[in-house]
Amino acid sequence: MATVTTEPVRLPPGPRIPKFVQAIGFLISTDMFAVLFRRYRSRVIRVNLPGIGRAVLIGDAAVAKQVFTTSTDLVERATTGRASLGDGFGPGSMFSLAGDDLRARRKLVLPLLHGKRLRSYEHLVEDEVMREIATWPEGREFETLPSMTTITLGAILRAMSGAKGPALEELRELVPPMAALVGYFLVVPPSLRRDMGRWSPGGRYARYRRRFDAVITALIAEARADPALEERTDVLALLLQARYDDGEPISDQHISDEMLTLLVSGHETTAGSLAWALERLTRHPDLLRRLTEEVDAGGSDLRQATIFEVQRTRPVLDSTVRCTKARVRLGDWVIPEDTRLIISIQLIHDSDDSFPDAASFNPDRFLGGAAKPTQWIPFGGGVNRCVGPALATMETDVTLRILLSEFRFVPTDAPDERRHWRGIANVPAKGARAVVYRRTAKASRNADWASVADHGSA
Repeated sequence: MATVTTEPVRLPPGPRIPKFVQAIGFLISTDMFAVLFRRYRSRVIRVNLPGIGRAVLIGDAAVAKQVFTTSTDLVERATTGRASLGDGFGPGSMFSLAGDDLRARRKLVLPLLHGKRLRSYEHLVEDEVMREIATWPEGREFETLPSMTTITLGAILRAMSGAKGPALEELRELVPPMAALVGYFLVVPPSLRRDMGRWSPGGRYARYRRRFDAVITALIAEARADPALEERTDVLALLLQARYDDGEPISDQHISDEMLTLLVSGHETTAGSLAWALERLTRHPDLLRRLTEEVDAGGSDLRQATIFEVQRTRPVLDSTVRCTKARVRLGDWVIPEDTRLIISIQLIHDSDDSFPDAASFNPDRFLGGAAKPTQWIPFGGGVNRCVGPALATMETDVTLRILLSEFRFVPTDAPDERRHWRGIANVPAKGARAVVYRRTAKASRNADWASVADHGSA
């Protein structure tokens, strides 16, 4: 872990050009991190960016581990300002909490999204998948990303809120535009987030937030009046019943903030991973065949390994950020106070030091065991690690199982889709385009895959 020190500051190498020139480089190139690492022959470099200021980019798994294991007295995620989601989600969100408050909240929320409880949500995912794919076209190319977003939004709304009827439809309408605006808050200074009128981004977000809070307030009142509250499995009902160590409940406003956090971040990131899975599979026909055979046989090991490999090669979150609260020794460097530490998830995953032949898409690397948590970090790490990886993985697994059972995906030799950042997550730039045919009982498996093979392989 990083340690406090009084040694002279010793920063890693990095560009000395003006801030705005560095910013332009990051805006025009999604590979700017990799370019800088190659240029300075270091997996740790310094940059200076408008709005963020002095920062250190980390693409080394060992150094990232030091950051994740360092006391929050020395290194902590920023809870407000640029590059923080806290201002968008509200003061009761885990993105706005730090120290003991964050640890206490995580202690309440983590058990709600793990273990046997997730099984009660599987049928919700199945319902959403079957409803969405009922209208999928056959034999012509279409974007699958919008469908993945619809599926994950519907599933997480039902699992989290327990909403039905008009309340559910209101949330379906509100959450997507709120997700886009929260992403906007990540990249603009606080002064541009204010409510400056009806048509300003801050004004639109304020209106959405009032409507969202009104729906959640009504759902809270309905849940409290429900005589079967203790038997309910939706997260809102469970949060109402949760108690801190001192016996105090979570306040209603903090529940609303936390619900917004889980709904926005949860559905966007999982939809992105599902879209990337389909983008990858259509370019790897042999893997597609093996996965379909596994589904038909009732297995899941290869599918789980594929999910891990998709999350490794196409992480929906490019990086995670911390801030030093004191001068610290980190690896070979001495980093001053108030420096942003940008841990590049993508660059750590792309390193041959972390994964042999890292550039290849090879799910077999995960068969028989999971990756080391210091090298495979799609959900971040440390006390700020995402609380919902088990839920996201379950949603992805159930959705892929049904899609592979119901459809034959036609392989393509189209170039890999580029990454596109849409506020919260990196997604396929062309929407994970695919061509599908429904599998029928009349067609033999051999005939199905003979047809697929006719299209060649990428």
